[in-house]
Amino acid sequence: MSQQIIHVTDSSFEQDVLKSERPVLLDFWAEWCGPCKMIAPILDEIAADYADRVVVAKMNVDDNPKTPMRFNVRGIPTLILFKNGQAEGQKIGAVRKTDVAAFLDGKL
Repeated sequence: MSQQIIHVTDSSFEQDVLKSERPVLLDFWAEWCGPCKMIAPILDEIAADYADRVVVAKMNVDDNPKTPMRFNVRGIPTLILFKNGQAEGQKIGAVRKTDVAAFLDGKL
C-alpha cells in the first residue's frame, strides 16, 4: 500500500477528513471485499498522481461502523470526496482509474 494513503477511523474522521486543508478521497472498504482489493492499486496510483491536490484515505467499515452509517454507505467499495468538510460526490463499486481521475478532475 502507498505511503501516501492515510488510514482513518471513526474517532479520527473529523480531524483527518472534515478538517483537512486539502480535499480527501475516502475509500470505504473491508478486508473480505474482492472489489475493494481490485481498486487498491488504482488508489495507490491516484494518491501519487494527485498528491499535491488531494489526500487519499481508507476506512475499514468492519472496524469503524459509525462513519459509513452516517454517510449511508450501503455497498463497498464506496469512494466519497470530501471538500471543505462536505461530501462533494461519490463513486460506488470497482471503478477504473480513468473514472476516478475524471471524477476528481470534475470536483477539484
